Amino acid sequence: MEEKPDSILPTLGGQNALNIAMALADEGFLEEHNVRTIGTNTDTIKLAEDRLEFKNLMERINEPCAASIVVNHVNDALEFAEKIGYPVVVRPAYTLGGTGGGIANNEKELHDICSNGLRLSRVSQCLIERCIAGWKEIEYEVMRDSAGNCITVCNMENLDPVGVHTGDSIVVAPSQTLSDKEYQMLRSSALNIITALNIEGGCNVQYALNPNSFEYCVIEVNPRVSRSSALASKATGYPIAKLAAKIAVGLTLDEMLNPVTGKTYACFEPALDYVVTKIPRFPFDKFETADRRLSTQMKATGEVMAIGRSFEESLMKAIRSLETGLQHLGLKTKPALALTDEDIERRIRVCDDERLFIIGEALRRGYDWETIVEWSKIDKFFVWKFKKLIDFEKTIAENKFNKEILLEAKRLGFSDINIAHLWETDHREIFKFRKENGVMPVYKMVDTCAAEFESATPYFYGTYEEENESIPSDKEKIIVLGSGPIRIGQGVEFDYATVHSVWAIKQMGYEAIIINNNPETVSTDFSISDKLYFEPLTEEDVMNIIELEKPKGVIVQFGGQTAINLADKLAAHGVEILGTSLEDLDRAENRDKFEQALQELGIPQPLG
Repeated sequence: MEEKPDSILPTLGGQNALNIAMALADEGFLEEHNVRTIGTNTDTIKLAEDRLEFKNLMERINEPCAASIVVNHVNDALEFAEKIGYPVVVRPAYTLGGTGGGIANNEKELHDICSNGLRLSRVSQCLIERCIAGWKEIEYEVMRDSAGNCITVCNMENLDPVGVHTGDSIVVAPSQTLSDKEYQMLRSSALNIITALNIEGGCNVQYALNPNSFEYCVIEVNPRVSRSSALASKATGYPIAKLAAKIAVGLTLDEMLNPVTGKTYACFEPALDYVVTKIPRFPFDKFETADRRLSTQMKATGEVMAIGRSFEESLMKAIRSLETGLQHLGLKTKPALALTDEDIERRIRVCDDERLFIIGEALRRGYDWETIVEWSKIDKFFVWKFKKLIDFEKTIAENKFNKEILLEAKRLGFSDINIAHLWETDHREIFKFRKENGVMPVYKMVDTCAAEFESATPYFYGTYEEENESIPSDKEKIIVLGSGPIRIGQGVEFDYATVHSVWAIKQMGYEAIIINNNPETVSTDFSISDKLYFEPLTEEDVMNIIELEKPKGVIVQFGGQTAINLADKLAAHGVEILGTSLEDLDRAENRDKFEQALQELGIPQPLG
């Protein structure tokens, strides 16, 4: 308390910040030093985070929860599970990313998971609830101010059903399979919950929805900004954290202008005229022997997000953003051939990080799509869309260098590499054919209002339509490539470098343009650069933007390995690589050339 603050704001620093604030409050430290919590107060945090308090509140306001019990001892959990039957879900209080939780299918599993959950919980508390795995999982990102004004910023649908942590699930915004009645029912519930909790700022409400009826259950509430808040902010262009901070210091939603439009107010609910797909990035390429199965305890290290005019387009763009070497809905040839029919069924029934691609492989082999729905419990809408993509591969292959089929393929999100493979040619031939025939993307604006109001947001995504909303300026431009998804060995250090390089470029009088696809990063905040393109970091997608913007050059050295790997590909198109030259990058990256350089300089190195 060196700074003698009047207030602390605990809801913007994730679970750690909440836990520290609650520990200080419980010990009487805040009261002793006359410090108040602003934004969402400690009473509200306790209501949302403490499993028993939250359960009691939901009962008081008639919001349904799954049959459950709050326990502080393993024996109580075992007794409850014996009564309602297995499987059961274990959800520890005050933990991040489902840490310590899981689905227990028997007594031994429950004993092990619950013991660990109680140990990791700040208050030694776990919720044991009836497992409703297989229901749809829906999230609402909600904002409320001190005057009681509430809005839903975004609603999102997990492609994977309940039972997979939302951070590990493929997520689509806005929801694709809800009827209007279901959407309004859950929206009303979310507003009811945020009001009952008296939250001031942003919060995330998670629901399980029975796919065969209007029955729903509240899973949990995060009374803070979360991974979902970052996704909702980037999906809509509505800056949740910025506005939550202003609410914390006393402003209300009807007083704040929406920074995107500059005309509407922050109490205006965002509208989306596009589809966003988020796919998690997993660490299993580094940990090949790890358990790949996904449950309520999060395993992803990061995520990518893509924007398109249809679900198919955004899904295919997200797949190639992952940087796993995949460009289509399916595994690489060798692993795909190794899969037996038994492997396919088992791995569709039990979710792991590759299930999406195994479903693609199953459809390519002619599996009935309704059987896949039954095995995976993924909504038939999504599986039908996967089938549409797989079926269209045959159409592409049968219509080589057909402009109309090429345009339809691009609208469905197929990459040049995909199409080149199906046409048995080189992807640069596809790029050349597209340019000659005018099959190039246009760029649409993310403006929070579905173009209802004029907006000057410099935030764009590419799609294959008619009208281009990204008009290049006359200024000299420099493009900085971002670093893509967070993965093992790469955190936010490259994003830090990207942002600082953009600030320096702007200071020198150039127009600074960022291309990146990670919703968790600062570089994908539209207020950082002069222009932001939320696009995959591939040769094709970057070159499409370069063709439009015609920059002075591209900087690759701040985007980590992702950007460095694009340097030679861009140079082959005649693009100028600014900063460290391509030749010098190669000398540092290529082991033989680096060894040669050390020998020429007389610098010793270990034998190898």
